[in-house]
Amino acid sequence: MAYFLRRVGSRTEAEDLTQEVFVRLLGAANLDRLEHVEAFVFRVAANLLHDRGRKAIRGRMTAEVTANEALIEELALEMGEDFEPERVLIGKQTIAEVLRCLNELGERTRNIFILFRLEGMKQREIANLYGISPSTVEKHVMKAAAHLSLRFG
Repeated sequence: MAYFLRRVGSRTEAEDLTQEVFVRLLGAANLDRLEHVEAFVFRVAANLLHDRGRKAIRGRMTAEVTANEALIEELALEMGEDFEPERVLIGKQTIAEVLRCLNELGERTRNIFILFRLEGMKQREIANLYGISPSTVEKHVMKAAAHLSLRFG
């Protein structure tokens, strides 16, 4: 429970995650044969945190796409502009290219880049989420930025 409290900050969520660890432990086969049960418990807990982070990223990205689409539509109406189909198609193709380029990166690097650049999370927050140092977060961001820069000039 303390492990989760330090990382998520919410007692309710820490309790839920702790309960989920026990559920997974009960479902694990041959638990009595493990030599290092405590290490296994912490591995399960760390995996739960990573799963939580991935779900949060997906949820934020979906919400942001929906919000961005609504904002673009609203701005277009305010400006009295109708986007020409050709312009919309070029924009969609460009976004698809950027997403393909980001998918060429490792999952962790891609997620860290999205959290930092698109979600505006601080490096320290991302570091806490992934259990890594802020300088490692910075390296992931630089790697992704260099990849995009090489790809798109």
